[in-house]
Amino acid sequence: MKNQFELLATKRFLPLFITQFLGAFNDNVFKNALTILITYNLANIIKIPSSEMVAIATGVFILPFFLFSALAGQLADKLERSRLIRYTKLIEIILAICAIIGFYLQSISWLMTVLFLLGTQATFFGPLKYAILPDHLHKNELLAGNGLVEGGTFIAILIGTILSGILVVQREGEPFISAVMLAVAVCGWWASHYIPRAAPHNPQLKINRNFLLETKRLVDYTRQFPRLFLAIVGISWFWLVGAIFLSEMPPFVKTILHGHEYIVTLFFTLFSIGIAIGSLICNWLAKGRVDIKLVLISALLMSVFIIDLCWGGWRFTPPTQGIIYLKAFLSSWPGLHLSLDILGIAIAGGIYIVPLYTRLQTDSDPAFRAQVIASNNIVNAIFMVLSAVFSVMLLRLGFSITQLFLVTGILNIFIGLYITRK
Repeated sequence: MKNQFELLATKRFLPLFITQFLGAFNDNVFKNALTILITYNLANIIKIPSSEMVAIATGVFILPFFLFSALAGQLADKLERSRLIRYTKLIEIILAICAIIGFYLQSISWLMTVLFLLGTQATFFGPLKYAILPDHLHKNELLAGNGLVEGGTFIAILIGTILSGILVVQREGEPFISAVMLAVAVCGWWASHYIPRAAPHNPQLKINRNFLLETKRLVDYTRQFPRLFLAIVGISWFWLVGAIFLSEMPPFVKTILHGHEYIVTLFFTLFSIGIAIGSLICNWLAKGRVDIKLVLISALLMSVFIIDLCWGGWRFTPPTQGIIYLKAFLSSWPGLHLSLDILGIAIAGGIYIVPLYTRLQTDSDPAFRAQVIASNNIVNAIFMVLSAVFSVMLLRLGFSITQLFLVTGILNIFIGLYITRK
């Protein structure tokens, strides 16, 4: 495909793109609003440190990926996918209404339940989103389609996070957020009705409701196909690296750079924009083909930028008194240097991730494609938990945040070589 943006003018792609974009936006509006409310308000009510509550909230959102991914993959392979997508978007409307009630009651238990259910809804939507793309796109369009989906997702995350951060601190912030969530959920449900029908690929599949056995079976199934399993490991590693950087970036800015909170916002913005840019230019670089060499090159570039970020962090001279503000930070070469490193890491990450998702779609049996993607989601969740364990372990061993980043960057080289060997 000469121009991947031509897909946005087609009915076989645009409704799905809008549906998933609005879903990603809504998830992050709610998650970020809840995080801010926990940090500044609700944690004081229940007498639990905000850092612990935020960690609990992250676990609550990830837990459904362990519990329900196997079932989600089976349903997506057995039933008609566009109809299932409409059901998941209808549930999103119900959850938006539940969020309104939770914000009104200021009930942490109610809001945590909504967060768990949003994670469940995302668990069922994920396999549908990726499995239906090959049903409507030609093989030479998949890289372009995945690039648009990934780029759109990170732009939606950025917009949702920023908007919720602005709204939640307003006097009537929570009603505004509730109204936005409900309106976006309705729009997503409306858009889902225009997604073309996709015939079931495995209608005779018998659903196994034992999620533990089915989860093990799914992971064992993908391990039989080295190219698929290596792609899953590569995708999961990407999310591990992203989780480490996103979780440790605020303390990195505060303790290493002595920077203002706006610098954290700058880095998060650059990270999201960079992933989107990398995802969108991947199709152009690979000329529409799944090029595993491009994955290796982008992995190595990620490590180069990570190592350079660490070097820049070590050489950065913080102010002798007080903190450095955003304008002063960007007016200095060291600050600009670190900002470019963050952008470079993210762009390389976007180029790295798109071919791996495309390989899952092109190399998997159509009758088990959604289950392969569900297996990927399970391993992703495991790696994200491991990212927290890995970070805590190194930090408790006396590593600085900069050293944690450096170790991650070095390990990334070996992972890149490992996943591209076939």
